[in-house]
Amino acid sequence: MSNLIVFCILLLLGLVIGKFAEKKHLKSIVKREHQLNALPAIASRYPPTGENVGPHQQLLVTGNVVIASDYFKTFLAGLINIFGGRVTPFESLLDRGRREALLRMKSSANAVNAEYIFNVKYQTATIQQKGNGAIEVLAYGTALIPTQQVKA
Repeated sequence: MSNLIVFCILLLLGLVIGKFAEKKHLKSIVKREHQLNALPAIASRYPPTGENVGPHQQLLVTGNVVIASDYFKTFLAGLINIFGGRVTPFESLLDRGRREALLRMKSSANAVNAEYIFNVKYQTATIQQKGNGAIEVLAYGTALIPTQQVKA
């Protein structure tokens, strides 16, 4: 009986604390997305061309994040896996991971005064910890830095 009570308490704590942490993280993401919105990051394999594009140096920029799943999401995902269907608790985890990794990559590019990031790619990996898991998301791309601004 005590095991059931502990389980229910952990489940409830996972729900409450997990929702609070997720909302706080999403607010932070939205705020930083607005700040870095002026720096374009696209998946095109080729840099922009045109009359207004001067000489640039290219630099690999990266951003990665590891986000853990709370106990409630892991429990809910386990139930969904039994019956089948979309594992929506982990979809929000992946969304936050991708957005955070992209923001960290953009911050890295912004630090070297890049004007543009192209050839943006993502890689994901799962990290398993005794029943609870986490995901790692890596975003990387090629930053274009105007040659007159290149730091030695």
